[in-house]
Parts: sequence; structure tokens; C-alpha cells
Amino acid sequence: METSVPTVDVSPTPWTGRFDGDGAEHRRWWQAVAPHTPEASAAAVRPAVVLGFCSDAGVLRNKGRTGAAAAPAAIRSALGPLAFHLGRDVFDAGDVVVEDDSLEAGQKRAGRAISVLLDAGNLTVVLGGGHETAFASYLGVAGSEVLQGKRLGVLNLDAHFDLRDDPTPSSGTPFLQMARAEAAVGRELQYAVVGISEPNNTRTLFDTADRLGVKYLLDEQCSAEAAEIFVADFLAAVDALYLTIDLDVMPASVAPGVSAPAAYGVPLPVISAICRQVAASGKLLHLDVAELNPEFDIDSRTAKVAARLVNTLLA
Repeated sequence: METSVPTVDVSPTPWTGRFDGDGAEHRRWWQAVAPHTPEASAAAVRPAVVLGFCSDAGVLRNKGRTGAAAAPAAIRSALGPLAFHLGRDVFDAGDVVVEDDSLEAGQKRAGRAISVLLDAGNLTVVLGGGHETAFASYLGVAGSEVLQGKRLGVLNLDAHFDLRDDPTPSSGTPFLQMARAEAAVGRELQYAVVGISEPNNTRTLFDTADRLGVKYLLDEQCSAEAAEIFVADFLAAVDALYLTIDLDVMPASVAPGVSAPAAYGVPLPVISAICRQVAASGKLLHLDVAELNPEFDIDSRTAKVAARLVNTLLA
């Protein structure tokens, strides 16, 4: 089993939160999360490891409003005070930081860290970052030995396809990048999206999705029943799942602190139910949460929603 240490740019720091006591009955996330070490992870129960990806270089390239680089810290702050009811051990591996416009190098560093953590038997949880986080996640999952011989599915909860065919990679291109990377090794990307906003995706993007065989559910079609059936069908066709959540999939009233707030959006109860469904499937290999922009986050609403969804997925 791989025991090497993932290379990060910023080491984990202690989490904080409300203190009610030291006993298990008082336990909160900040008391439960420990700095990641290979030895602790190897001895842990169903270990999950959190990794921050501090980047908004992709959002800037995609002409969005920047600020997502500060999101990993904000999500940790929202997770810290939550009561800890999980039947697993959780570790923090620190952050990979994208300086200025060095996106591709940062994605490769994050990908290597994710591969190391996956190969050591951990469930990996990346806190983005803009949705350029997704290609870093893909590099990590595709480069892991855990995936060998398994059919990978990529499920995106998002208002956007992020299949832009731009000369420079950005937060709008990761899934086309994945499709091309899969095609280069003779595979077809199994990609599905819940929450697509028809007015916010051009005809070119729909045509690209159709050409690549992307399965999608429009935001206006996302009843609880329709979403459950859609996700169940996708899960049945894959062996391992990478789940990526772009927080702009939810209405702006629920998730105001994102790069591109949604006018319509998928209700939080539907998104939460999908997370429970994915967690219960036993196929979840890796997850990330993207596009939180703390600068525009009223009352930390979006960070709290992100924390709640991570908690649900790990429970």
C-alpha cells in the first residue's frame, strides 16, 4: 500500500469551532479532524482526507468574478463547528495553492497529491477553488492505481456543462479536457450533469454535450424523483464515481457566494438527496466542491451549504 506523503504547498493548520467538552458526546468536526499522516491514515477507520485547492485562476480566465481561492479556508471554518456524527476518521492534508496564473502546474501538483491519497486507501475530498478544480481532480483519479480496471463515471451537479472549447484551459473547460484525455487513451468519458440551465449554456455547448454522449438533466426537470432515477441509472453503468459539486447549481438565495449565481437553480433538498444516494452507493471514490466565493457570501450561506453537503457525503 502507498505510504508516501502527498506534496502540498501549505501544511494543515488546527481547525477551530465551538467547545462544549472533550467527550465523544460533545465532539465537533474541529475536534475530530487530525493532520494527515500516512501512518494515522493507514490505521484509521474508513479514512477520508480533505485537500484544499486554492485557485481562481480558471475563473479569471473564464471572465468570472474572482475570490474562489479563499474558499477552502471558508469551507473548513463552516465545517469546524458542526457536530461530528461520522463513522469514519477524517484528516486534513493541507492546501495546494495556485499562484498568479500558474494553473496547469497547480492542477498537476494537486493531481499527484490526490493519486497518493487514493492509492493509500482514502476517500479524497477536495475543497476548491473555481471549477478548474475538476481537472485537478480528474488527473488525480485517472492517475490512481485504485481505478485500474474500473469504469469511471463523472457526475457533475452544475448549472453549466463546462465543455468550452477554448485555447486556454479555464473553469469553463475541465470536462472537455477530461473527454480529450480519455479519448487519448482509448476510452470514452462517462459524464453526467444534474442542473443544467438552458439559458446559460449556448447551442454550441449543447451540441458538444450531445456529440460526447453526455447525459444531463435540466434544472427545471429536477424533481426529487426525476433526479433520483437519473442518478441511479448513471450509477448502475459505472464501477467508481467522481462527484463534483459546483455550488452555483443551487438558487442564488441558497448559494449567493459563487462565481456565477443562479437565477433558477436546483433546490437544496434535491442536491442533498443526490449526495445521500451517491454516498449509499458504495461507488464514491473522490469528491470535490467548487466555485464558493467567500467575498460575495451573505452570512456565509454558501460555505455552510458546502459544509453540510460534505458532511452528508461522508456520513
